[in-house]
Amino acid sequence: MESKFYEEDKLLVFKITDEIDDYSVQKIRRKADYEIERYMPKRVIFDFDCVTFMDSAGIGMIIGRYKFANMIGAKLEVTNLSASVKKIFEMSGILKLIPISKNLQLS
Repeated sequence: MESKFYEEDKLLVFKITDEIDDYSVQKIRRKADYEIERYMPKRVIFDFDCVTFMDSAGIGMIIGRYKFANMIGAKLEVTNLSASVKKIFEMSGILKLIPISKNLQLS
């Protein structure tokens, strides 16, 4: 997973580059929590552009980061969901809490 902080927008973007399963979730969770605490952003976006597989552990990880972001006053969003990942998000009901960010164009 790669992360980038945009100071002028107080935006923290996580580009997930792995499949999201029980093993990878632990690494993602640790890095995301560290970066969120480090930068104290106003918006956090998880970019799923490279994710081809996600199981229920990924839902738990996103909900946990949503709660953590809310605790510091930040908004969490997701973007670039593949059809299969979007279906998992829809079935879990998570999209009622977390919006899908459209047209993420950052350098």
